[in-house]
Amino acid sequence: MTTQTGRKNKAVHVHLVSDSTGETVSTVARACLVQFDDVQPVEHAWTMVRSPGQVGTILESIRKDRGIVIYTVVDRDVQDALEEGCRHLQVPCVGVLDPVLEALHSYVGAKARATPGRQHEMDAEYFSRIEAIHFVLAHDDGQSPADLRDADVILAGVSRTLKTPTCIYLANRGVKAANIPIMPGVPLPAEVLEPGAPLVVGLTKDPKRLVQIRRNRLKLLDRDENTDYADIETVSQEIRIARETFAKHKWPFIDVSERSVEEVAAIIMQLYKERQERQL
Repeated sequence: MTTQTGRKNKAVHVHLVSDSTGETVSTVARACLVQFDDVQPVEHAWTMVRSPGQVGTILESIRKDRGIVIYTVVDRDVQDALEEGCRHLQVPCVGVLDPVLEALHSYVGAKARATPGRQHEMDAEYFSRIEAIHFVLAHDDGQSPADLRDADVILAGVSRTLKTPTCIYLANRGVKAANIPIMPGVPLPAEVLEPGAPLVVGLTKDPKRLVQIRRNRLKLLDRDENTDYADIETVSQEIRIARETFAKHKWPFIDVSERSVEEVAAIIMQLYKERQERQL
């Protein structure tokens, strides 16, 4: 693969070892790897690694595709087997959790339990996330408006402004999110206009970017691109009406043109937190 500057990307094998689902080590690794423009990572994921006996297979793979090893493993025997094997192969081996656990141990004066996958236990928080996901699916794109008052957050915007993916991301953080479309001539649900309604956040996007996204969507569905749905004048009017709606009801809004779902969700979480603090 070649970059825009004409330089070839360097392929780097990255072995991600976890004693649980691998979500943490994968997130950390990708957050770091994106900082290197000329690196093309080749990921090898190893999950649910909870005994030294499993390490042998991983080391064979590392021997074949030499690269950096990053792990989130709390069992000391598994750590020792992995680190010793990597020393023998002379490849770097980095424990993501160790510095944080050590700092917490020094600060709180308590020893960590070293229980694999403890963050994924089915506790009250886990079931809260499941409930939030069910809520999102039942209240996508204006469905079940009578229940909107039960939402924590309601997202409003025209089509293809990240409403659904942002709601799903928020649900995975335990936030019950619903979303409603803003369409010219279509009245808003009464539930979002009532006193004491949940927090409503508007989402908007640059019209030109939105037209391109909609055209790509129509192309993917093998439909005619020359429709009002992807017409720049019509889309610009939709955006203008949406912004006027946000202003009229004094709803905060976010321009998602150059923001990822994670960034949009982080802003919404902050708005939600501030609203809760004001209510208290």
